[in-house]
Amino acid sequence: MATTSRQRILTLDIVRGIAVMGILAMNIYAFSLPMGAYFNPNAYGGDSGIDLAAWYGNFILFDGKMRGLFSILFGASTLLVIERAQASARSSVFAHYSRMLWLFVFGMIHYWFIWWGDILAMYAMAGVLLFLWRNNSAKVLRNWAIGILAVMFVFSMVQMMGLVAVLANPAMVPAEQFAEIEKSMKLMERFFGTDTSGIAAEIARMKGDYQGIMEHRFIEERFKMLTLSAQGLPVTIGIMLTGMWLFRNGFLTGAWESARYRKVMIVCLAIGLGGSALVGQYMIGADFTLEAMMLGNTFSMPLQIIAAVGWAALVILLAKRAIEGELASRIAAAGRMAFSNYLGTSIVMTSVFYGYGGNLFAEFSRASMFLFVLPMWALMLLWSKPWLERFHYGPLEWIWRSLSRLSLQPMVRREAPPLAVEG
Repeated sequence: MATTSRQRILTLDIVRGIAVMGILAMNIYAFSLPMGAYFNPNAYGGDSGIDLAAWYGNFILFDGKMRGLFSILFGASTLLVIERAQASARSSVFAHYSRMLWLFVFGMIHYWFIWWGDILAMYAMAGVLLFLWRNNSAKVLRNWAIGILAVMFVFSMVQMMGLVAVLANPAMVPAEQFAEIEKSMKLMERFFGTDTSGIAAEIARMKGDYQGIMEHRFIEERFKMLTLSAQGLPVTIGIMLTGMWLFRNGFLTGAWESARYRKVMIVCLAIGLGGSALVGQYMIGADFTLEAMMLGNTFSMPLQIIAAVGWAALVILLAKRAIEGELASRIAAAGRMAFSNYLGTSIVMTSVFYGYGGNLFAEFSRASMFLFVLPMWALMLLWSKPWLERFHYGPLEWIWRSLSRLSLQPMVRREAPPLAVEG
């Protein structure tokens, strides 16, 4: 089925809107609870009853899936911007790398001054390499995406099994090497929430003033995010290549027949969500030991990506039926302003939970967090559409675009919204 330019843009924007809203369903725990609680309910926030059910439901439906969907959309948008630069006789090299440079700057500002969970800098790092695949066919993009993700999954499995084997039998390696492994494992215990010794200090810090939070971030963790990003870069690139593939073959633009989307949705969600349910049950049964967390999160990687594609198919199916509806138009507007909404969410949530704002950090149980998620979703839907009826871009989108093009871009609308919006 052919689609108009307007339909293609709206479809992408609707999927992006769902992604930027959905990612908050997991990020809320990183805003409001100690870091280990993001993965491990035993670490903080409640590990029984409705709180454990909240963890399990989020693990099945959202954990890694919304971030994967966000990454898929970033890959698609990157290819769209490059193609539009080529079509308008602008330098695609300048258009792309200027955008990635300023995205990296925004990401580091976000990480250093607002919130430790930034993903923008990593996206910019991945984007530097994505340009290499700009002219590849859908088939080539598919093969690269699957190949990179498969290699990284096998590598992670081998690495994880090797660590478990060494911990069970330290004599397998020299004492000096084992000491380094133990040091790495201590960091993993903190990351996965199986070592809770630093939680009291983290809570005290986040409930303190802005200066104290900044001092810790700049002294102890100034470049920690870049190290973590480098480790996750290959998988991120694989997911973004998946987005480029799905854009080029028409999947993300709504060009497929509904029956094909329905089939992809059923298969991918059955595998991705069903597999996640089994992995979650395994971790619960193992009481979230470090070995269980390592194994569970390794197996989750391919399931999360498959489920993200299923989520995209579901959203596109719904969008094709109601693309001009009020709710769809508001979600699309939130998607067009994904950059502003993503960073805006960080500003709002850190102001609510950190000590220099509402001081609610570690004050609520896991199940209570949707009391904060739902109003933020409503805010995104309420403000994005009216803003775009008056302005061409979201506020941060305008700044990013102006910096990337080295000139102030027109902001205030003086006519009806165009049929197609340039990304």
